[in-house]
Amino acid sequence: MDRSRQRPDLVIFDCDGVLVDSELLSCQCLVDELSGFGISLTLAQALELFLGRSTSAVTQHYRGLGQAMPADFPVRLKSRVLTAFEKALNPIPDADTVLSGLRVPNCVASSSDLDRVALSLRVTGLAPHFGDRIYTAQMVTHGKPAPDLFLLAAEKMGARPARTLVIEDSVSGVLAAKAAGMTVWGFVGGSHYRGRDGQAILSRAGADRVFAHMNDFWEDA
Repeated sequence: MDRSRQRPDLVIFDCDGVLVDSELLSCQCLVDELSGFGISLTLAQALELFLGRSTSAVTQHYRGLGQAMPADFPVRLKSRVLTAFEKALNPIPDADTVLSGLRVPNCVASSSDLDRVALSLRVTGLAPHFGDRIYTAQMVTHGKPAPDLFLLAAEKMGARPARTLVIEDSVSGVLAAKAAGMTVWGFVGGSHYRGRDGQAILSRAGADRVFAHMNDFWEDA
C-alpha cells in the first residue's frame, strides 16, 4: 500500500496508549503488584520490557528467569488495573474526533483481555465506535510481537493484510504488524512517551510513519 496515495481498506487500532492513555497507569499497577511478592521493577523497566505485551508474557518472562509466580497473579493484576482505570483513565486527546470522522472500516486489536478493553472503551466513552469489533490476545495462540492477532482481525473484518493499516504505540505491536504484512503507523501521543524518544523507538522497530497528535491522523499520510 502506497500510504501517500491510498486509503486503507481497514484500520486496526491498538487500544492501550493509542485510544486510551493507559500505559503509565497499567505499568504502575504491574510495578506495585510485583513488589508485593518481592520482584523489583521500575516504571521505566516496565515500559521497556512489557509495553504492548500481555499478562501471560509477564508471567513467562519471570518464570524464564526462575522466579516463582503466584497462580493468582493474572487475577490480582487485572483487579488492580481495572480499579485504577475506573478512577483515572482518560481517552487520548482527539481520539473520539478521529473515530467519528473515520470513513474506513475499523476495529481494535489489543494485547489486553476483552474485559479490560471493554472497560477502557466504556470509561472513556469510545465504546460506541467499535461495538463487537474487538479482538484480543486471548483469541490467538501467540500474542504480539507475533502477527497472529492482526491477521485474525483482518480475516474477521474481510480485509487483506496488504490493504490494512495498524496504529500502534509499542515496539511489539509494530513488529507484529510488519510481520503480518501490514502498514503500521506509530503513535507517540500517550503520556508514557513524555521524556522518551518515541519517534526513534518506533521508527527503529519499522513503523512506516510516526505521529504524536490524533488530529494529525491523515496529515502527510
